[in-house]
Amino acid sequence: MSNPETGGRLLPLISTPHSGGRSALTCQFRCGNACAHDVANTTGNAYFGDVVKEALSRRGVLRAGALGALVAGVGAAGAAPALAEASRPAPAERHGGRGGDLRFTPVRPNKDDKLTIPENYRSSVVVRWGDPVLPDAPEFDFDNQSAEAQSKQFGYNCDYVTMFPMGRDRALLWVNHEYTDENLMFRDYPGGAEATEEQIRIGLAGHGGSVVEIEREGRAGEWKLVTKGRRRYNRRITAETPMMFSGPAAGSALLRTDADPKGRKPVGMLNNCAGGTTPWGTVLTAEENFDQYFVNGDKVPAKQQSYVKRYTIAEGTPEISRRFDRVDERFDLAKHPNECNRFGWIVEIDPFDPDSTPVKRTALGRFKHEAATTTLARDGRLVVYMGDDSRFEYIYKFVSKERYRQGADRHNRDLLDEGTLYVAKFTGDSPEKEIDGSGKLPKDGEFDGSGEWIPLVSGDRSYVKGMTAEEVLVYTRVAADKVGATKMDRPEDMERNPVTGGVYVALTNNSDRTPAQADEANPRASNKHGHVLEIVERRDDAGARRFSWSVPLVCGDPDDANTYFAGYDKKKVSPISCPDNVTFDRDGNLWISTDGNALGTNDGLFVMPVRGRERGHLRQFLTVPLGAETCGPMVTKDQRSVFVAVQHPGEVDGASPDNPGSRWPDGDQPRPSVAVVWHKKGLKIGS
Repeated sequence: MSNPETGGRLLPLISTPHSGGRSALTCQFRCGNACAHDVANTTGNAYFGDVVKEALSRRGVLRAGALGALVAGVGAAGAAPALAEASRPAPAERHGGRGGDLRFTPVRPNKDDKLTIPENYRSSVVVRWGDPVLPDAPEFDFDNQSAEAQSKQFGYNCDYVTMFPMGRDRALLWVNHEYTDENLMFRDYPGGAEATEEQIRIGLAGHGGSVVEIEREGRAGEWKLVTKGRRRYNRRITAETPMMFSGPAAGSALLRTDADPKGRKPVGMLNNCAGGTTPWGTVLTAEENFDQYFVNGDKVPAKQQSYVKRYTIAEGTPEISRRFDRVDERFDLAKHPNECNRFGWIVEIDPFDPDSTPVKRTALGRFKHEAATTTLARDGRLVVYMGDDSRFEYIYKFVSKERYRQGADRHNRDLLDEGTLYVAKFTGDSPEKEIDGSGKLPKDGEFDGSGEWIPLVSGDRSYVKGMTAEEVLVYTRVAADKVGATKMDRPEDMERNPVTGGVYVALTNNSDRTPAQADEANPRASNKHGHVLEIVERRDDAGARRFSWSVPLVCGDPDDANTYFAGYDKKKVSPISCPDNVTFDRDGNLWISTDGNALGTNDGLFVMPVRGRERGHLRQFLTVPLGAETCGPMVTKDQRSVFVAVQHPGEVDGASPDNPGSRWPDGDQPRPSVAVVWHKKGLKIGS
C-alpha cells in the first residue's frame, strides 16, 4: 500500500494496512502493531477506569534555588509547587467558580506541514533529534550516524517533558525518548533481520531520555538550548545505561539472569512514554510498550508462558522486530527468559546528579506504564497514579507507608519502596438499559458513578489469592485480573487539577469495545475518538480508598450527537479526537494533547475550562506537522510558555528519507523535536 499524499512505496516491514488515525508506520514502531493482535486481557472482569497528579520540591543548593524560581513563576505547572501544602488544591466547588480566562482565537483543523499556532503567538524549536547533549557530542549528520554519536545526542521520538528551574531564567529540561523509527532514520532500511549492527545499536542509543540545560531568551516566553559552557547536568540515558532495582521485588528470582544472578542490576530502559516528578525533585519515567523488543516469547519455560502472553510478547522472530537480539542476546527470551521481566517499570532519575544510577521502583508494579503522577495524601503520605496503556487494561495507585518530610531527602527517597499498590474498580449510577453503547447520555444527564481502590500488595504481603508479593509486582496485570478490576479504554496520562483537586485521565480510544461491553464509564462501543474521565477522591484525600467519578468530555466531531463537552454549546467548540497527554495551567484549565486523530486532520493541543460558565468550552490551541503526534505538554508556572514534544513528524504510510512525509522543522528530513510557544507580548498563554 502506498500513500497518495506522499506517493511513497510500501517499506519492508509494513505488511498489513491499519485502520484508524495512526499510520501503519507508527503502529509498527511504537507498539509493535498491538491493535492488530488479539486483546491480551481475556478475563471476564467488568469494564472501566480512573486517575491523578503531582508535587515538586528541591534538595540541596540548586533545589533551594529552584524553589525560589517556582515562587517567582518560572517552574512548570505540571511540576506543582514544592511546598507540601501546595500539593493539595485550594477549596473549590467542582463545577463552580469563574474558571480560566481564555481569549485566543482557536486554530482550525488542518493538514499543514508546520506547527500552527494562534494569532499573536510565536514558536521555536528548543531541541531536536541529534542535537548535541554532551559537550563532546558531534553535530548531527543524517547520512553519517553512529551509535557512539547518538548516545551523546538528543534521542529520537520525544514524549514526556518536564522542567526543573535553576533560578529565574535557567532550567533543566527532562525529555523521554519513547521509540525509534528506523524506516525514517536510515535510507533504504532493510528491516531488523538484515539491518547492520551499527543501525541496531543506533536504535538502542536513540531510546531512553535526555537532560538538557535551557535558558529563557528575553523577557517573554521563549526558551533555548544552552550550547556553550560546561553544561554539567546534561545527560543521555539509553537502552544500555546501567540501572538498579529497588523495593520488594529487587533480587527476586523472577528478575535474575545469567548476567545479573542477584537480580538487582538491570540494563537500560525502553519505550518511555509519560512520567511525573517527585516532591524531592526527581523524574519518574514510565516504560510502556517494552514487549515489542523481545523475540522467542514462545521459548520461555512452560510455567512462564501464560505470563508472557499476558504481556503480549511475540512468538518467534516477527518480521516487524528491530532484532535487538542480534547485537545483545538478552533480548532473546529463548536464552534469557527473565530479561523481559526487567522492563515495564517506573524509573526514577535524578536530573541534578548526572553520575547517579537510575532506579527501577518495583513497589509500583510492572505493566505498560503511562504516567507516574504524584501528590500527597491528607496525612502526608506520597501517592502515585499510573495507567496501563492497552485496550481493556487498568488504572493503579500506590500509597506510601511513611509520610513525606520536606527537606528530609534520605527519608523521602525510600517512600517509593514501601507502601500499598491498588487497582481501580468503577461503578456507574444509571440503569444498564440507559447505557446502550451509542454514547447517548443517561436520563440523569451525566456519565458518573462511584469507585474504589482494591489493594494488590503491600511490601511482602500479597492480597491476591494464589500469588506471592513478588509475583504480584512482576505480573501485576495478572493480579489485577484476579481481583476484578475494571477494564478501560487505553488509560494514558493523568493529572490533578491544582485548583479543584479533581483528577483527570485521558482515555485515548478502544475500537474493540462492543455494545455489550459498554458501561457508564466507557459509554461508547467502537470508541475510536476516546474520552476524558474526572475523579474526585473522598474528602479530596488522595489516600482515600473510595471516590466519585464523571466523564466531562466524550471526544469526536461536535456535530455528532454522541459527543459531549460537559454540557457546553457544541456549536462553539473545536473537534477533538484521541486524547493522550494532559496538564493544567495555574488557573485550573485542562490542556489536552492528541495522538492519532481519527477525524482525518493533524493532531494538536487543546484547552478546556473545567469549572464555571465556560466549563466544556474546548478550543484548539495548536496543531503539529504532518504525521506527528502532540506529546508533553507542559505549561510553565508563570504561564508564559507552553512546551510540546512533536513526536514522529512525517510518520505517514509510504514515507522514507528519500520521500519524506514531512519537512519539519528544518526543511529537510523530519526530526522529532521539543518546541515552545509564547505570546509575542509576553502575555499569559491562552489570554
